[in-house]
Amino acid sequence: MAEAEAPRKRARGGGGAARRAARGAVSFETAKYIERNIPNFDVLNDEALEIIETNAETVLAEIGVNFVNNPAALDRWRAAGAEVDGERVRIPRGLARKLCETAPSQFTQHARNPARNVEIGGRNLVLAPVYGPPFVHDAVNGRRYATMDDFRKFVKLGYMSKWLHHSGGTVCEPTDVAVNKRHLDMLHAHMTLSDKPFMGSVTDPIRAQHSVEMCEILFGKDFVQNNTVMTSLININSPLTFDDVMMGALETYAANNQACIISPFIVGGAMAPVSVAGTLTQVLAEVLAGIAYAQLIRPGAPVIFGAFVTSIDMNSGAPTFGTPEAAQITYGAGQLARRLGLPYRSAGSFNGSKLPDAQAAYETANTLNVGLLSGVNFMLHACGWLEGGLVASFEKFVMDADQLGALHKMAEGVPYDAEAQAMDALREVGPGGHFLGCAHTQANFQKAFWKSELLDYKPYETWSEEGARDTMTLAAARVEKLLADYQQPAMDPAIAEALAAYVAEKKASEPDAFS
Repeated sequence: MAEAEAPRKRARGGGGAARRAARGAVSFETAKYIERNIPNFDVLNDEALEIIETNAETVLAEIGVNFVNNPAALDRWRAAGAEVDGERVRIPRGLARKLCETAPSQFTQHARNPARNVEIGGRNLVLAPVYGPPFVHDAVNGRRYATMDDFRKFVKLGYMSKWLHHSGGTVCEPTDVAVNKRHLDMLHAHMTLSDKPFMGSVTDPIRAQHSVEMCEILFGKDFVQNNTVMTSLININSPLTFDDVMMGALETYAANNQACIISPFIVGGAMAPVSVAGTLTQVLAEVLAGIAYAQLIRPGAPVIFGAFVTSIDMNSGAPTFGTPEAAQITYGAGQLARRLGLPYRSAGSFNGSKLPDAQAAYETANTLNVGLLSGVNFMLHACGWLEGGLVASFEKFVMDADQLGALHKMAEGVPYDAEAQAMDALREVGPGGHFLGCAHTQANFQKAFWKSELLDYKPYETWSEEGARDTMTLAAARVEKLLADYQQPAMDPAIAEALAAYVAEKKASEPDAFS
């Protein structure tokens, strides 16, 4: 580790230079994270919420949760007052909820460009891209295993996308790089090809530690220990099982003050009950146990109440998306998160389609709008998701990223100040006139309506003359334009050198492993 220590010391001296470099970098417009001026939609009444909360406490106290292959976790729970029987942990009523009280209701995730910091919690919504697909799809090459080159292209597209606030994490799984080393290349890409906030690795506790150490190079060790610079996804093995890999990553991040999304992985009818209330009971029990455990590691560690929700086709066993039941669970989980005073993660551009077609559009629109109205604070998978999460699509990435602008506009609410009332326009035009040339229209037309940068609204004749391009064709052209226009954000040369050296040293320190 001696060679890794030297770059970290250099980086701490270069923090001011890094900030100056960021301010001087070529910058592409990124919209500020969404601040909602519209109400949340509540699907559950108080009686239903109280029943679900009581039942979740019953699950924790009587059924319990498993902490697998993690003796240290069992010791922590035993010391906190839980009943431990083998790997089963039964948590007395009220204990998990009490432990969760030290978790912050809102926190800042810092980006290397301070102008791109995000606030997670409260009335805010932060949008991040698709996470985890082993395959990619594009209009030319079709469906194939993802590569590191694909990964870098997605990071560049995310950086160039106005309505995305976050660079994400495993935007696709680059299968041409060894399993035990690809996290280093992925983090390096997020850190150098974008200046938006990003996620850390969770596939092994040592990879989480590498993520922390790379952030110490980028931000400085003291800054990392006192501020949140990563948000990472900790999936629970539903039902009611916490494995040592994910919990090991959580332990690393919580100990270092980095945020974790504690997220049950719910496929209704397979990994949770078929009923909405039963599923919400399980979700709440799992989240309470996971967040409480993070607080046992470090009281005050930032966490997010997560809920990844889908149902199942009972004929084929395939997951389904954009369904009414998934929407009800997403709305209900948002209410439960707010009652706990915790940030909430759910929803995304979910769909089961194989192509960016009508099915993908319908299901994606359903889940994106549900996410907005359910009070989601951190939306992973906001763009690029295809085929039930198996595929990251380049065309769908830019299609979804464009539509995220509509969420921003909807979240603004309806202004009703004197200018918005438009009484002068109504008086000027009067009966039988039109508003195209009136003073109010001339003063406001440039910002009055949200405008897609992708969809085609030309007359039929013009559209036909230009090749009768469908949306996927337009999206493919936009992918190429964004990648052609991409310019890498500046970085302090000493930090860039230190990051590259760290990655090279870690990759050289062990043989490749592809499983």
